Amino acid sequence: MAPLASERMLSRTIGRVGVLRLATRALATRVPIVGGNWKCNPKSAAELPELIANINSCDTSGCEVYVCPSPLHVALVQGKLTNGAVVAPQNCNFTGCGAYTGEMAVEQMKSMGISWVLIGHSERRGEFGLPTPAESSALLATKCKHAYENGFKVIYAIGEPLPVREKGISAVVAHCVEQLKPFKEMTLLDPDKIVLAYEPVWSIGTGVTASPKQAQETHAAIRAWLAKEVGKDTADRMRIQYGGSANAKNAPELSACPDVDGFLVGGASLKAEFKDIVSAVAKAKGQKRPMSKGV
Repeated sequence: MAPLASERMLSRTIGRVGVLRLATRALATRVPIVGGNWKCNPKSAAELPELIANINSCDTSGCEVYVCPSPLHVALVQGKLTNGAVVAPQNCNFTGCGAYTGEMAVEQMKSMGISWVLIGHSERRGEFGLPTPAESSALLATKCKHAYENGFKVIYAIGEPLPVREKGISAVVAHCVEQLKPFKEMTLLDPDKIVLAYEPVWSIGTGVTASPKQAQETHAAIRAWLAKEVGKDTADRMRIQYGGSANAKNAPELSACPDVDGFLVGGASLKAEFKDIVSAVAKAKGQKRPMSKGV
């Protein structure tokens, strides 16, 4: 039965309050998670101690935290985080070590004590203007599989460009589903191993943020697709972050959305306000997580 039909049946049976309670129980299984993507920043390694201090100032008792340094800075950040936050490089290859000039292998990361990696960001899919073929979702699924085989957890970024958003929510969901299908076909949509980061491409770095309504309806639709195509347990436990000009000002309202489980933060992750974003989602979700070494 389609998720929307099931929801209507539940509403008739136990009422709107009952549906809310079921949603709250599902939410309780998802510890919020916030990532800071430093992209190709900072210009000088001398600026790293201040950025690392920003991450270490976060209260991670109610929210998992990761940071994505630029490739040249990964080794300078790894081992410097003191509050349970972890390093997640911005990309990886799918073949391991060897004659692969310019690539980063998860095997190399693993030897450094790293166990998370980000893949699929729109800027790796061709959005920063390089006249080369974009990374396909099929390629990214192959990367994810290789990362899993090496014991990694993966943050997988998905999202639509502005022309798709202008066609409406159905077109947005269809676009995101196409990015998820190769992962479904390779049985990679395991909420214990992967976090989805929904990033509307039109809002990344523009200062234009999706409204809470837009974010919630998109996250809910992605979750409904997961429930239908993969399974309700997967849908209930899958963490879906919002990305796209998230900052300390809009984080509280976005965090109140029941299907927004955290953020992938760009520009604001280079500022002291990053800790306020972490605090906002932890407060909204009301969770305390067991402390351990790393996320």
